[in-house]
Amino acid sequence: MASITSPSPASAAAETKTHANYVWALVALTTLFFMWGFITCLNDILIPHLKSVFQLTYTQSMFIQLCFFGAYSIISLPAGALVKRISYKWGIVSGLAIAAAGCALFIPAAEYRVYALFLGALFVLATGVTILQVAANPYVTVLGKPDTAASRLNLTQAFNSLGTTLAPLFGAFLILSAATVAAPDASPEQLDAIRTAEAAAVKLPYLILAVAFLVLALVFAALKLPSVKEDEEQGEQLPGRSAWSYRHLVLGAIGIFVYVGAEVSVGSFLVNFLSEPTIANLPEADAAHYVSYFWGGAMVGRFIGSAVMRYVDDGRALAFNAVISAILLGITVLTTGQVAMWSVLAIGLFNSIMFPTIFSLALHGLGRHTSQGSGILCLAIVGGALLPLVQGALADTIGIHMAFTMPIVCYLYIAFYGSIGCRPRSL
Repeated sequence: MASITSPSPASAAAETKTHANYVWALVALTTLFFMWGFITCLNDILIPHLKSVFQLTYTQSMFIQLCFFGAYSIISLPAGALVKRISYKWGIVSGLAIAAAGCALFIPAAEYRVYALFLGALFVLATGVTILQVAANPYVTVLGKPDTAASRLNLTQAFNSLGTTLAPLFGAFLILSAATVAAPDASPEQLDAIRTAEAAAVKLPYLILAVAFLVLALVFAALKLPSVKEDEEQGEQLPGRSAWSYRHLVLGAIGIFVYVGAEVSVGSFLVNFLSEPTIANLPEADAAHYVSYFWGGAMVGRFIGSAVMRYVDDGRALAFNAVISAILLGITVLTTGQVAMWSVLAIGLFNSIMFPTIFSLALHGLGRHTSQGSGILCLAIVGGALLPLVQGALADTIGIHMAFTMPIVCYLYIAFYGSIGCRPRSL
């Protein structure tokens, strides 16, 4: 009769200790997801604010997202190499320090009131956030069992959505509240004084964020986080010479491109869209509060998704949410008033699981190519820079309402990836 070998007390204790270390690491990582969600969503408030300060067109105001998400196209692959060389932990510390410097640069940008300086500060800030994304996302996927990676990433991304939910309220209170309606007979000197005061409104919030990022960098430098490099090297891996050899990763990178592009495009235009007379006719500061419903829906959806996706196939859940998002956008385009307003805000709920699910599905089976794969996926976040420009150009030509047709195509591709394209295989 074959004997059943029980784990030794020493191995059981080691496994318990490892699990505790992983849990503690995941708790620490949630602060990062919160912070970069907060800082990214604050762009949705910065766009209408700087559009007013510098009298920009919709296309010109989308340069904010171009510079922020454009950093991913330049920094992601070097960041992947950097993280592989210095470890996930020190990649996180480096990203936090650079993000703090980017926030601090908003102060001279506001002082001199030059749009190009704001864009430069955003690029530096986004460089830090890119390194954080490259380090933290794959770190979460390997801190535990592979079959629950999507669930873990959805849970931590839920705190990212908490940041995106609170950011519009923070921005409306500290930034958009400084907006002043100039009198019709205001002199050029009075208009200049108003614009200067509005530009200066960004100093305090970004100074607070610079301090927060710097404190987090010091905290993570002091933390003892578990090393998972060995696990990554020895995990189950499909055959492939590099991360580019995996079909599901390449298609997943396209999925990340169109998803981030669609989400950022919708979020970037919400304040201006809800201010339209045919939609809700809200002042910008009031419209910013409704943006929290969009991002709050994503937060609720990620908490739900973290639980549900332990039992539901990841790809099917992704495809279902993408189809519903496309339908809601169709309703937004074809209607006006409250129906159009609430249908576009409801998209946030179904956006919820998309990014972490695409990310984890695309990294499945990459083994020692995981860091490189993460860099490729973060490179694809450049969709958030390019597709909002497309929607901005559409808004300037056919109107902001009809411009919402562009993200529909993006969600249809995501539905394809969830149903067919995510199946792991090497090229």
